[in-house]
Parts: sequence; structure tokens; C-alpha cells
Amino acid sequence: MATCEDATALRDDLVRLRRSLHTDPEVGLILPRTQEKVLAALDGLPLEISTGRRLSSVTAVLRGGRPGPTVLLRADMDALPVTERTGVDFASGTQGVMHACGHDLHTTMLIGAAQLLSARRQDLAGDVVLMFQPGEEGCDGAGVMLAEGVLDAAGARPVAAYALHVFTTGFPTGVFMARSGATMAATNDVDVTVIGAGGHASAPHRAKDPVPAACEMVTALQTMVSRTCDPFDPVVLTVGSFHAGTRRNVIPETVRFEGTVRTFSAQAQRRMKDAVVTVVRQIAAAHGLRAEVEFTPRYPVTVNDEHETAFVQSTVHETFGEHRFQPLTHPLTGGEDFSRILGEVPGSLIMLGAAPAGADPATVANNHSPYAEFDESVLCDGAALYADLATRRLAAKTAGAIASASAS
Repeated sequence: MATCEDATALRDDLVRLRRSLHTDPEVGLILPRTQEKVLAALDGLPLEISTGRRLSSVTAVLRGGRPGPTVLLRADMDALPVTERTGVDFASGTQGVMHACGHDLHTTMLIGAAQLLSARRQDLAGDVVLMFQPGEEGCDGAGVMLAEGVLDAAGARPVAAYALHVFTTGFPTGVFMARSGATMAATNDVDVTVIGAGGHASAPHRAKDPVPAACEMVTALQTMVSRTCDPFDPVVLTVGSFHAGTRRNVIPETVRFEGTVRTFSAQAQRRMKDAVVTVVRQIAAAHGLRAEVEFTPRYPVTVNDEHETAFVQSTVHETFGEHRFQPLTHPLTGGEDFSRILGEVPGSLIMLGAAPAGADPATVANNHSPYAEFDESVLCDGAALYADLATRRLAAKTAGAIASASAS
């Protein structure tokens, strides 16, 4: 409980930092103002800090007072291209950009953990890598940081890696949830261009209209998933962007739409690639049109390690009490580039309920919504859990000790 008390003492500073990040969001791999805020918040702590070459990442290494292994803690920093409509007094000051997925909370929690761990540095039996990552939202920032050597930042590669993710819906506020095995889906991009021949809206028979064909494709793709996919090997297909034409009386030459496909197995991924390409091209041919279609794999399935996830559960029990942890019963169809890290290092992605006080997590605005709000009381909890995961994992050192700690 001492970590919780120390984290609570940081509350006002953490709230101020979170709101500063929220007011000034940035998208993608290049986040200069966010990086500047993170560096300022870490200034004065006993850290070895480096920044990215191809992205605005921050990697900070805390050397423990005693020799031991290395543990990695990760927070993502990027926002989304969403126009905020929450009405809070610290709302985004950048039109069309919003921290709608809680990454401002993740960053703040990890900075809080850096402060807590720095105060305990002499007691740490090993080193901690603090990974502040841009570009989680579709830009594969984790992959870029891997290529730039984040796993070698401390000299020895980490023996474990952990990340937190807040959610407004589906999770009770303040409750941590995790599961071993598949935890989040693989993501795949679908990009389609339907090519016809433009003309006057009054004479569609003199043109080759790509709009109805593209609409038919969107509907057929949705139906195809429900009719061809094994319900015990889930697939989600969503078209999120559709662009056609310039004026109501002009038949356009092309239509472009973009979608995402979420899968949990290599078999489903291969099946969907073949099916998407076939459906799009055959509908185009039936209308006398041509279609260009690309199916591009992005993030792999996020797979939590069994022992590390049991260790997370025991750490939550130790730090907060048994009532603050619930097993995650099934995987989520969201995607995460922390999957890249977990493909190299055993670890766990942990969910944390953060619906606003008084809101119903079943009906409140979801992550990525322009109305998404998060309960700032979880900032201290996240900082404390990050710190205790690193401290206890370094003390455990071996898989046998982890199993013992998890069973205790």
C-alpha cells in the first residue's frame, strides 16, 4: 500500500500533466510538443534518456542500486484525428485532433511511475526501461522503436514487458483486467479503388457509375463475413472511410474506400484476404468496372504470456486488493502494436476501467469517440501498478520465483 500512498501524493501533478497533454494533442510518429512535455517531466530524475531518430520517442533507463535483470514499461503518446466534443475546460486546443483513446493518461501514468521508481532506485535489483512511444494508432511506432533498439537500451534485453490501456466501456472504473494468450486482434488494412467512367448525373447510362458498385461491395463484404467465417474464429470487418464525387449532378470516375479487418488466427487472415479480393473484383466485373484492392497485414495478435499475466494478477492483489482485478474472459477485437514487444519479450497488456465518475460503463461514450472522457482518479493507480510491477518483477528474477509470487 506504500506505493499507492506515494502515488496519491503525486495526484495534483499528474492531473496537471495529463490535462496539459490533453489540451495539446499530436497525431502519428512525430510528436515534438508531446516529447518536450515528457522530457520536461522527467528532468531531474536519475535516468539515462535517449530520443528516437525516425520518431519522437523517449526511452529512459533507470539503473537500480543492485545488479539484476531488466524490465520494460511502455506508454503510448499519440492522439487521434478526432474533433473533441466533450466540452471539458481542458479540451483539445487543436482542431480535428483529440486524445480520444486515453494515451495522455498512459503517458502520465508512466511518468508517475518514473518518479516512484526513482525514489526507490537504491532498492531496485535491476534496471527499468521506460518506453514512451508515438504512433500506436496505425503507425506502428512500436515497430519503429524496436528497429531503433529499444529492447537493448539498458544493455541487457528485458525479461518482461508490461503496458496499461484505459477503457471507458466494458470495464468497471478502477478495475484491472488481463488474460493469458490472445488478448487483442491482428489488424489488416483494406484499400479499394473502384474505377468507372464519369458523366452527367442525368444520363447514367452514358457513364460507368462506380458509386452503386462500391456501395454494393461494402454491403457484400459485411455479409461475406457472417456467411463464410467460423464463429469460433472471430473476424470483424468495418469500412470506416468512403469517398466519392464532388457534386450531386456529376457521376465520378472513381470511388475509394478503406476498411479494417480484425482476425485472431493465420487461417482467418488468409481466408479474409482471398475473400475480400474476390468479392470486390467480381462485383466490379459484374458492373463493367475495374477495381484495385489491397489487403495489408498490420499489427499481429497481441498475446499475453501466461506466467507474466498471473504475475500481474498477484501484483494487483498485493497492491490494491483482490477486488481490483478481474480476469478478462475473452479477447478484444481492437489492435495494439504492443504486440510487437510481446512477440520479443514475455509480458502482458493490462486493461484498466476508466469511465467517468457516475457514468455507466455499459453506455458511456467509447474510446475513439469525440465524447470520450476518462476518470482521472486512475492516474495514481496506473502509476502505482507500473512501479510495483517493475519492483516485484526485478525482485523475482526467475520464472520459478514469478510462479511462486503469482501463487502467493
